[in-house]
Amino acid sequence: MSHQGQDSSLRHRLGRTLRTPVGITALTACLLVALVAVFGPVLLGDQAARIDTDAINQGSSAAHLLGTDQLGRDIAARVVVATRLTLRLTLLAAAIGVGGGLLLGVAPAVVGRRLGRLITATVGVLVAFPGLLFLLFLATIFGVGSTGAVFAVGLAMVPPMARLVQNLTASIAGSDYVAAARILGVGRFKLVVRHLLPNIAEPSVLFATQAAGGILVAFSGLSFLGLGVQPPEYDWGRLLNEQLNRIYVNPAAALAPGAAVVLTGLMFGLVGEVLAQAGGRRAPQAREATPQQQVKPQDEAAPDGDGGALVRARDLRVTFPGGRQAVRGISLSIGVGEAVGLVGESGSGKSLTALALADLVPHPGRVFAGTLRFDGHDLRADPRLGTELAMVFQDPMASLNPALRVGRQLAEVAEVHLGETRGQATARALDRLGAVRIPSPERRARQRPHEYSGGMRQRAVIAMGLMGEPKLIIADEPTTALDVAVQQQVLDLLAEVREDSGAALLLISHDLAVVAQVCERVLVMYGGLIVEDLPVAQLVGGAAHPYTRALVGAVPTMATDPGTELATIPGRPPEPGETGAGCPFAPRCERARERCHDDAPELAGFGPGRQVACWYPVDAVSAGAPDRATSHGAEATS
Repeated sequence: MSHQGQDSSLRHRLGRTLRTPVGITALTACLLVALVAVFGPVLLGDQAARIDTDAINQGSSAAHLLGTDQLGRDIAARVVVATRLTLRLTLLAAAIGVGGGLLLGVAPAVVGRRLGRLITATVGVLVAFPGLLFLLFLATIFGVGSTGAVFAVGLAMVPPMARLVQNLTASIAGSDYVAAARILGVGRFKLVVRHLLPNIAEPSVLFATQAAGGILVAFSGLSFLGLGVQPPEYDWGRLLNEQLNRIYVNPAAALAPGAAVVLTGLMFGLVGEVLAQAGGRRAPQAREATPQQQVKPQDEAAPDGDGGALVRARDLRVTFPGGRQAVRGISLSIGVGEAVGLVGESGSGKSLTALALADLVPHPGRVFAGTLRFDGHDLRADPRLGTELAMVFQDPMASLNPALRVGRQLAEVAEVHLGETRGQATARALDRLGAVRIPSPERRARQRPHEYSGGMRQRAVIAMGLMGEPKLIIADEPTTALDVAVQQQVLDLLAEVREDSGAALLLISHDLAVVAQVCERVLVMYGGLIVEDLPVAQLVGGAAHPYTRALVGAVPTMATDPGTELATIPGRPPEPGETGAGCPFAPRCERARERCHDDAPELAGFGPGRQVACWYPVDAVSAGAPDRATSHGAEATS
């Protein structure tokens, strides 16, 4: 595909901005300065160089608008002629500063961690060093003259530019689409060119154009001090130096070069403002860097039978430094074509469980499992993400690269994982966009994510998962932040995809109504453990674990009396590492007894197709049957 869509959109925004007062002023100033720089030396070069001993140090007159210098040369002509050299040296220094800043700015995101930290620390030290002293230090190193001044001013711009790019890149490097590009095997150079630089281009260009004004002032200052341009060449700074001693005799001659510096600096600022408005940004926003995703070490385990299950995990754990366990040894299975819901409060470990299955747990998390198998394969040795396993994330804007067309992002999956040609992958992407009911797939494939609505972006992410032949779709909060109508469309789409492809579904949600509508079986997580496994039909009124019943009681239905007080759970969920030896829900459970605080119940059978991890399940006690704690004691006695 061509860049026609991107170019036309940019031209439209830029054209609209140039019609504003700021845009008209900036455009007029740029044209005027460009004309002076191009034609000034041609038209006034001889007059600026002509020495007239009969007109030395004259004031303003009709023949010499700003007077003459100590050799009788026309000062106005010299100011005009100096425009070309001043702009040329300023732009060269800006190119050095921008190039060096981009190089050092993106380096920490693509090099090793130790080298990246060294680069970041070095840039931080240079930014903290006073800028003027750093500039003079560099000017001393490179020596007197225009070449040395160009390098001095350009290199002095590198640290602030690098710091900005580092902050912007850090926010982009932690995005899901960058992590996906790494998983796809995208090289470092291509990662920078296709995913990092396009997404930081607008604030970087804005900073560069505004910094160009500062470079102009700095360069003119060096020439004014005699460290920059040397005779017989001259720029505005040198002209200001030559006429400063006559400021009280002929003020116009001394102020004209200074006015040229100020007005041209304002022009650079206006250009930056226009580019900011055209790009839709007012100022760059920096966020803390997110650690890059890396391959996770896992325990070696001998394969065991899957028992007919598509996915089987045994003793699955996700740990973080300090011994904190976010997922604490759960076991689960998902059958072929089965729809399973995974519910629980925020922080219960739902998303990390799904990320462990997809081999996407972020660093420094570590995944351990006794068994972790998918369709007869060990997921630790043979990850299936992108081919037979699809992941639909909560925020599609974090999964889709805003700088690339949607069709291109979908096609890349088929090119990398299926080995298809560019044409075949593009045709497959169009087919998948149509399959998820995105209208006009040919036109929509050429658009970028910001041109899609929220529901369409979620459909596009689902289509990306369908680029392979998925046997399992993991959907992590796929309806979050969508309105009710769009939620229903996404849920209907997931149901259609399951029916057409026969894929199994693991739906992660905190909304029990969504899970009850889509799934056949529900896994309830709390404190990094699965506390109940039951059919959806028994979720309302048939849950055995007190936590599950509290979740159900907290959700009103159409039949709920308006005056009914909804169930609440006192306290807060435990943080990873806070759980003790007993049941993790015991501190918040009104049914907890001494046994619950001392011993953690294991997930065990509780009727056909059901399992619960509770010493005193609600159904057993209410029915008068012996509770699990008593039963276990009797068995031990016998």
